Amino acid sequence: MNWLEVSLTVNGELAESVADVFARFAPNGVMTEQGVRFNDEEDEGTATGPITVRAYLEVDDQLEETRQKLEESLFYLGMIQPLPTPSYKQIADQNWMEAWKLHYKPILIGQRLLILPAWLESPEPKRIPIKIDPGMAFGTGTHPTTQLCLELMEKYFDDRPQTIDHQSSSMVNRPLSAIDVGCGSGILSIAALKLGATKVLGVDIDIESAKNSRENADTNGVGDELILGQGSVTEVLSGKFPFKSAPLVVANILAPIIIRLFDAGLAELVEPNGGIILSGILAHQAENVIEAGQAKGLKRSDQRQIGDWVALSLLR
Repeated sequence: MNWLEVSLTVNGELAESVADVFARFAPNGVMTEQGVRFNDEEDEGTATGPITVRAYLEVDDQLEETRQKLEESLFYLGMIQPLPTPSYKQIADQNWMEAWKLHYKPILIGQRLLILPAWLESPEPKRIPIKIDPGMAFGTGTHPTTQLCLELMEKYFDDRPQTIDHQSSSMVNRPLSAIDVGCGSGILSIAALKLGATKVLGVDIDIESAKNSRENADTNGVGDELILGQGSVTEVLSGKFPFKSAPLVVANILAPIIIRLFDAGLAELVEPNGGIILSGILAHQAENVIEAGQAKGLKRSDQRQIGDWVALSLLR
């Protein structure tokens, strides 16, 4: 089956009315697109500018009749407020889900980790796979901030102190818990557990992120060892969750928010001699984050960069 795409670019006032007209003739719904601006460094994106409304008409024996009826409806709507002429484009049918999946490939991280789209088998059996659905919350492994964070996490676990197992008389890694502030898709929480953490607390102010984290945890065979909940630094310190601090804390969020969270007690989540890994930091913001951490008793131990993005490892 082929499709005929019809689109109109209008202002926000007209977009809803145009979408209502399109919906009468488009069996698979209507799509809208709008530009985005960033008001400041903390803004996740604010919609701006005209809106393009798109719909897809089935190419069948009734197409010309459907198109005529749609244009009649737009004509009557245009009598209330002028409309531009609609644009049409032929679209070949395809399996959209499969086409979307083709864009995502396994990503090698550090020496041991592998970010794996959930539907693929691992091409690197010796690496630790972290299966993630790229259609879910922020943190799919494709962004430099996540990759940098994972690299530093791997190093942290490789370098952690060992203790003697008296039963076997051998050296073993000390049990280690972690806190993931702004857990998003849960990728860092899951990685911490697969790298050797015994318990991880993942918190996010967005309840949907916590739900997505649980879905990704299930995909990775992670169970009750991952504790998830809605909240941030204040909620953790208040005792809302099973533990208030950990040897390892990770936060892949924006630099201005990290600095603000230091004032809210972020450094207090890090146990003595523990570490915190911070990402989501642009290169020109790194020194401000380091200074904010130093003011709370933290010392920089490592720094990595990909393009304009920086991740930091600080020790308490």
